[in-house]
Amino acid sequence: MISGLLKELELQHQNNYLGTADLDTIYFGGGTPSLLELNEIEAILETVTSLWNLNKDAEITLEANPDDITDLQLEGWKQAGINRLSIGIQSLYDEDLEWMNRAHTAAQARQVLARSRKAGFEQFTVDLIYGTPGLTDEKWMNNLKWVVDEGLCHVSCYALTVEDKTPLSKQISRQLKQDTDPEQQRNQFIMLMDFMEQQGFEHYEISNFAKPGHRSRHNSAYWNGTPYLGIGPSAHSFNGRSRQWNCSNNRQYIEALKQNILPFEQEMLTPAQQLNEYIMTHLRLAEGCNLELIGREYGAEQSLRLENLAKTYEQRGWLAASNRKLVLTREGKLFADRIAAELFL
Repeated sequence: MISGLLKELELQHQNNYLGTADLDTIYFGGGTPSLLELNEIEAILETVTSLWNLNKDAEITLEANPDDITDLQLEGWKQAGINRLSIGIQSLYDEDLEWMNRAHTAAQARQVLARSRKAGFEQFTVDLIYGTPGLTDEKWMNNLKWVVDEGLCHVSCYALTVEDKTPLSKQISRQLKQDTDPEQQRNQFIMLMDFMEQQGFEHYEISNFAKPGHRSRHNSAYWNGTPYLGIGPSAHSFNGRSRQWNCSNNRQYIEALKQNILPFEQEMLTPAQQLNEYIMTHLRLAEGCNLELIGREYGAEQSLRLENLAKTYEQRGWLAASNRKLVLTREGKLFADRIAAELFL
């Protein structure tokens, strides 16, 4: 598989999907990148830096779960150039981890930061999940206090969603496990916003909180619409004008690359789709949607249309409009997806 990834990098560079811009972030994520051998990570980074200009202070992140991380790996990742870890903590309670079918334990979750810091890591993104049936408000608050007590500067928090055809969804449908409660998720999201604000964190995107100067560049690039290139089976890419996604079958992926064929499908975005993409991503950000930019890029009529539509949500207290920007209020963040969909062209 590693030879296929390196081959795809070379072909994608020839294809010039990202243009000539310098790279500011590299992200090893999706699946279990922590299972890559150290020499494979080094080979990927060497290939990337031989093909593209990488900013000297680029953010290079590796995604891992607490049970995947060994001290030897941590040392190797640091030496290879990884400078940020994204760790799927999810919860600090074994009963919640078991309910979510997670492989790691609460003890592993609590120990992983000390071990990572010992190896020299200073920048982290940790993920927490709220809204699981056994997660009381007290336990949720304890999870959040742990983030602060550990001196973390970034946390990503997600309401648990049960995907169709997963083992978890089947267990719930058979009444082997309790289903999630939307009201509980709403209340715990409000707790999250209130507590993180009190602790000096910026709520810079619906699911992301950071101390000033510690936003994840990878997350920010995605929500700001910065072009990105995904490598590997099922990987997605976006450059503002098109989306493309690789085939998911490993064998087909490798066979195509052996023939110097990039194994992806592509969708060219219409102006309406590009505008909707902008609304969807930027409305989730603290900076909101810029009506001046929309007017320049998509026409004054679209800027006026959005300004008029937004008045309904301003009256409800869900949107605030100032300096030609539409920004979700605290209450509006509870309805972000709904508002975005209703603003779409």
